[in-house]
Amino acid sequence: MVIHDASFLTSNSRADLCPAPIVPEYAFIGRSNVGKSSLINMLTGRKGLAKTSSSPGKTQLINHFSINDKWYLVDLPGYGYARVSKTSRAEWAKMINYYLRNRTNLMCVCVLLDSRHPPQAADLEFMEKLGEEGIPFVMIFTKTDKQSTSQTKALVTDYLKKMSEIWDELPRYFQTSAETGLGRDEVLAFISEINKQWAPETDNA
Repeated sequence: MVIHDASFLTSNSRADLCPAPIVPEYAFIGRSNVGKSSLINMLTGRKGLAKTSSSPGKTQLINHFSINDKWYLVDLPGYGYARVSKTSRAEWAKMINYYLRNRTNLMCVCVLLDSRHPPQAADLEFMEKLGEEGIPFVMIFTKTDKQSTSQTKALVTDYLKKMSEIWDELPRYFQTSAETGLGRDEVLAFISEINKQWAPETDNA
C-alpha cells in the first residue's frame, strides 16, 4: 500500500459523534507510553500527524485520521497507568468500550505491546475482553529497535505461550519500530488485505 494522503479528520469524546462509517476503520490502542503516536506517524509517513509526548495519557479523545480518502486510522486513548484521575480513566474506559462495541465499520483493533516488557496483565485482560466481544484484533509489538533481535523474539515467544493458555487460535502479530520502519510494509499490507473485505469491487490499496 502506498499512502498518498494522510490527514487529521476530527476528535470526539463520544463514539456516536464520530465520522459517518462509510469506509473501513482500524483502531490503534495500547498501554500509555507504548509508542502509539510514533508508530502511527511511521505507518503514514507523516511526521507529526499524531502528537507524540514523553508524558503518558496525552491522547484523551477518539482521533480520526483519513488515509488516502479510503480508510480511517483511529488513535484511541491508552489504557493502564496515566497521570489522570480515576474518574477520567473510568470515562475513557466507558468511551472506548462503547466505541469498540458499536462502531460498525471497525475492521480490526491493533493492540500495541512494548516489545521490551514481558506479558502485562492489562494487555492480556484487554485482549481477552476483545475476544469475548468477538472484536477482531492483531498484536503489534513496538520499539524493537531498543533491544536485540533475539530479545524481541524471546519476548514474542513468551507472549504467544501466555496467550495459548487461553486462546485456541492465536491472533496475527507484527514486530515494528518507529525508528527504523520495521514492520511498516507488513502492517499496511494487512490493512490493504482487510480493506478488500469491506469493498472487494473497489481498489482500496
